[in-house]
Amino acid sequence: MSPNHPTYGSRDPMGKKSKRYRASLEKQPAEALPLSEAVERLKQYDSTKFDQTVEIHMRLGVDPNQADQIIRGSLVLPNGIGKSQRVVVFAKGDAATAAAEAGAEMVGQEDLAKKIKDGWTDFDVCIAAPDMMGLVGPLGRVLGPRGLMPSPRAGTVTPDVAKVVSEYKAGKVEFRNDKGGNVHAMVGKMSFDAPKLVENIQAFIAFIDNLKPQTIKGTYVKGVAICGTMSPSVRVAS
Repeated sequence: MSPNHPTYGSRDPMGKKSKRYRASLEKQPAEALPLSEAVERLKQYDSTKFDQTVEIHMRLGVDPNQADQIIRGSLVLPNGIGKSQRVVVFAKGDAATAAAEAGAEMVGQEDLAKKIKDGWTDFDVCIAAPDMMGLVGPLGRVLGPRGLMPSPRAGTVTPDVAKVVSEYKAGKVEFRNDKGGNVHAMVGKMSFDAPKLVENIQAFIAFIDNLKPQTIKGTYVKGVAICGTMSPSVRVAS
């Protein structure tokens, strides 16, 4: 992993940073902090005019080239993520009706597939009923690179599409380790009360801990850091 990855909480001397960002760097602790202190320190950075998203970055001791060491899944955070996610659903019949009633922005079949094939991806989550995957499969070229392709492992290919729509509307987040073995996810907003951010982060870390592959022999979680959209990171003590 690059030494400038947020997990290391290091500073990028080459990047052009704003005066506000450089001022925040002066508050960046050199050492990892207990979670509650890390959240409080992160909130001290916030001086932007918009509500920054809070992200977690976890450096894992997995081999991304091994299929049995891929860390991927989704969970509903206790306090949501402070963002209304735009959801589209591939379904028909009663499932389509239920998905629309659950709050999906768009529900469709061939019409939705054509819209996406033509380049439309103005949504955050794509969910599909299993009998729709023959239609959805060819869309992998568009959806895959954007992390939007429905997947049974992520829970976005499901017969109960309405339930999953409701979960994403309530603050469900997806994650998958990158090529360096790192997992990233949003865990809330800077405007959240500190205890709510702590609770969300604890839930995410615990969920990742429970996904530890049996083939991992060394250290599984090698580093954790939290940061805002436009703020330096704070490393979290294990």
